[in-house]
Amino acid sequence: MIAPFFKVCGLTRPQDVTACLAAGAAMTGFIFAAKSPRRISPQAARDLPAAKALRVGVFVEQTPDEVLRIMDQAELDLAQLHGGQDVAFCRAVGPDRVIKALWPEKLGSPQAIQDAMDRFAPVCRFFLLDAGTSGGGHGRSMDFSLVAGLHAPRPWLLAGGLGPHNLEAALDAAAPDGLDLNSGLETAPGVKDHEAIARAAAILAGRWPQGGQG
Repeated sequence: MIAPFFKVCGLTRPQDVTACLAAGAAMTGFIFAAKSPRRISPQAARDLPAAKALRVGVFVEQTPDEVLRIMDQAELDLAQLHGGQDVAFCRAVGPDRVIKALWPEKLGSPQAIQDAMDRFAPVCRFFLLDAGTSGGGHGRSMDFSLVAGLHAPRPWLLAGGLGPHNLEAALDAAAPDGLDLNSGLETAPGVKDHEAIARAAAILAGRWPQGGQG
């Protein structure tokens, strides 16, 4: 079995990015939402360490042109569209560059979740299924049974209050392709706990000692 890959989001400091890369993060995430306490400028994101991990920008209120401009300025690989953007918006950014966020609790049923994934599959590379009904970074996890047994048409990441304390339960119940980690690895918004990052990586390595990234 192949281990799920993991992304660490809300990064603002070079030492935190370095810790994530050393732990094997497949993606590093930078938030450009105006109201986020983890907001970073495109220039600051560009100057943070880069390696083989995919660099992801999180966008909420921007237009497609603004997303593309920031992606260029910050040297990003992917745009995580986390504000309810529609199919046309995803297509404008580029299907191979989009992580589309969906909220299972808002959609309300397995069939509605499946229908949304099927609708957006042609215009995204990954899905991200988050807790709550909008936004993110709130530190609350979802009922993992909501997303158990999905037939996802694209690789998908589970998000929402994930950290060393509940990774095992999330993996057992939801079996995602990837994990999006943020507030569960922090001592304060935008300040990552390097020990927690290492513990999360060790949990994955311990479950799949012969595995690799998804």
